[in-house]
Amino acid sequence: MTREEKSQVIQDLTAKLADTNIIYLADISGLDALTTSNLRRACFKADVKLAVVKNTLLSKAMEASDKDFGELQNVLKGNTSIMIAEAANAPAKVIKEFRKKSDKPVLKGAFVEASVYVGDDQLDTLVNIKSKEELIGEIITLLQSPAKNVISALQSGGNKLSGILTTLSEK
Repeated sequence: MTREEKSQVIQDLTAKLADTNIIYLADISGLDALTTSNLRRACFKADVKLAVVKNTLLSKAMEASDKDFGELQNVLKGNTSIMIAEAANAPAKVIKEFRKKSDKPVLKGAFVEASVYVGDDQLDTLVNIKSKEELIGEIITLLQSPAKNVISALQSGGNKLSGILTTLSEK
């Protein structure tokens, strides 16, 4: 790879890192072609972009980025694949589901909304992260609950009041 090609790859990686807030680093070494193809298919279905990257180029792209990746650069050893997604827990779910059949991929680390997670032991934590849409849905449900109770009380109270007035007028 020429110096110009490396420079272009670094620029492309820097642009990808700037455009997303969810980045997972995984080790998929040792997977045969069929298993790797199945992993790529699972990533595609979950709307996760998977690419194998060179550690030095990714490290330089992280340094060039304006985001603070903290300890994430320390895990750039050996085979590294980058997983980029819109939903915070999508790559973690793909990894967890795929590991039911195989011991790979191994999570090296993740950068999710300015938080850094290092190590495979963080996988369960990352799976349980709720997406932005799920959080908004929960907030709306919580906000609607008191309003529904008030409306229900007013409606039932109105029915009781009209029932009492009807009974009194009949007497």
